[in-house]
Amino acid sequence: MKTMKSSPLLAILLCVIIVAAAISTISVEGRKHHVKKIKPKHRRHSKNTPTGSPAPAPYPSTHEGVFDILSFGAKGDGVSDDSKALVGAWKAACEVAGGKIEIPAGKEFMVKPVTLQGPCKEETVIQIEGTLVAPGKIGSWPKSSLFQWLNFKWVGHVTIQGSGTFDARGFNWWNLDTYQTHKRNKYIPPMKPTALRFYASDNVTVRDISIVNSPLCHLKFDNSDGVRVNNITISSPENSPNTDGIHLQNTRNVEIQHSNIACGDDCVSIQTGSSNVHIHHISCGPGHGISIGGLGKDKSVACVSDIIVEDISLQNTLAGVRIKTWQGGLGVVKNLTFSNIQVTDVKVPIVIDQYYCDKSKCKNQTGAVSISGVKYNNIVGSFTVQPVRIACSNNVPCMDVDLLDIRLRPSGGIRGLQTHQQQQALCWNSYGKTQGPLVPSSIGYCLKKSNTGRGYYPKRFIASSSHDKICPS
Repeated sequence: MKTMKSSPLLAILLCVIIVAAAISTISVEGRKHHVKKIKPKHRRHSKNTPTGSPAPAPYPSTHEGVFDILSFGAKGDGVSDDSKALVGAWKAACEVAGGKIEIPAGKEFMVKPVTLQGPCKEETVIQIEGTLVAPGKIGSWPKSSLFQWLNFKWVGHVTIQGSGTFDARGFNWWNLDTYQTHKRNKYIPPMKPTALRFYASDNVTVRDISIVNSPLCHLKFDNSDGVRVNNITISSPENSPNTDGIHLQNTRNVEIQHSNIACGDDCVSIQTGSSNVHIHHISCGPGHGISIGGLGKDKSVACVSDIIVEDISLQNTLAGVRIKTWQGGLGVVKNLTFSNIQVTDVKVPIVIDQYYCDKSKCKNQTGAVSISGVKYNNIVGSFTVQPVRIACSNNVPCMDVDLLDIRLRPSGGIRGLQTHQQQQALCWNSYGKTQGPLVPSSIGYCLKKSNTGRGYYPKRFIASSSHDKICPS
């Protein structure tokens, strides 16, 4: 009888144990599901992370020190504004030793005017394999636009390289009617922008890339030191106004080599403050040739020295190698060498013009930038207007100008020239020496003999030598 009474009690106890175990299991499972629901809320808590996106690393990179512009939110569709992505990638690369920015191939990144500023920690590289494009419409440029598209400021030991392209989309800027309309409506600044500019920078290398269709100058170096340009291509139409290829101003220790430049103005323009510049193995044309100046505008001081231009090919250009200065200027241009220059259908291959004027008429002034120590050696090929035009100031003659081995023939033969004068070399108030072979023969008696080694100087040259004190030695 006792066994029968305890049996119901045991059954009840077993039921309680089973129910308790079930409740415990449900509680554990509930806690598991509760934790899963909290996780997404924790991710969204970050203020710097867009909704639904995983939190990025501080500086996203494909591997250490390399920063792909796509990792910073760039779309690369040629329409979306990728300016912030480029600046973000630059800042990230700038803060690490040996930082590198990658612009991947097969994509087009639209970038508005930006400044990429240094100094950076160590050498920085921009590897461009894709295409960077500027805004297409003038009105879409910011009203506060600077005077350049991509501005590199205070950078040192920076390299831009790769097989990619900078396309500044200058077509609307070249259209005078469109440009003037926007200018009147204050959509844009009064000056057209340069494509790439380096300001106050040192040890800069630009190689292998292409720069096309700039509204104004394509590549500009200002107040910089230690510049290397190698194997680049610059291209804009012949009728694109003021689209210089490479522009140097207040820049020293420069080498520009093995590049092709076709534009609507000077292939290379060397302005005041530039010295120790070596330009070689360049193909230029169309364009206005390779120029020193214009210098001395508005009675300003100009100082240019130690320039070597050699192994150059020029085709269908306005000038070959030239020096141009404004009347009334001050300063010195000295120690220039132009050698091994091949010209084809160039209007005037050799030019010194101290009466330069870009308007219909300029005021006559007595002052001039002093020009001395200029050597032309082995300049050969064909011209369409005149072989040599050296027009120096009445008051400040050109001194120590050498014309050596100059062989220039009319493109269409002598019959192709309109007048006999076009066959002749023109020299005015210029002193130096000539040495054969010389074609046309008029080059042989173009310059006046100075005999400066024997103490003979033109009286007016003695006064002009005071210009040397203005420029640093």
